[in-house]
Parts: sequence; structure tokens; C-alpha cells
Amino acid sequence: MTPRARRADGAISAKHKELIALAIGIMQRCSACIGYHVRALIKLGGTRRELEELLTICTEMGAGPALMCAAEALKCWDAMSAEQVCASIVTA
Repeated sequence: MTPRARRADGAISAKHKELIALAIGIMQRCSACIGYHVRALIKLGGTRRELEELLTICTEMGAGPALMCAAEALKCWDAMSAEQVCASIVTA
């Protein structure tokens, strides 16, 4: 099975798979993973509220180190969301 096929909707939706992947990236303290999966989550229609709930769980399970990565994920979300808003205004 290809990586793309593994991330497609199945018994678990693609969006939920990205949430899981993002949680793993946060818990592993992988900045590249965090950026990649935040962008994928935005493209799949994830919401900031879903991200916030995910970060709450990561912080509960991973304490201080996860909190630092949670802050990084929020910064990525805000920056990438702003990029998409700007792009949609330009193309409208």
C-alpha cells in the first residue's frame, strides 16, 4: 500500500489519520513532522478547535516538552491558515 493510500479515507478518515500523525510528531518533538501534518490537516478541512483539543491531550501525556511542541504547532497553524486566506483572496 502506498503512503498516499494509507492516508486516504478508510475505517478512519484521512483527517483523523492526520490528527494521529500530528500527535505522534508532537510527541516525538519533530519540527518537520509538525509543519507537514499541520499543513495536511488544514488542507483536509481540520479546524483550529480540533487542533487545540489534540494539543491538550499531547500536553497532558507529554508534559513540558510536548507543551513546547504544541506552541510550535499553533504557530504553524496560524501562519499557514493566514497563507491560505491570503491565497483565496488573491485568486477570488
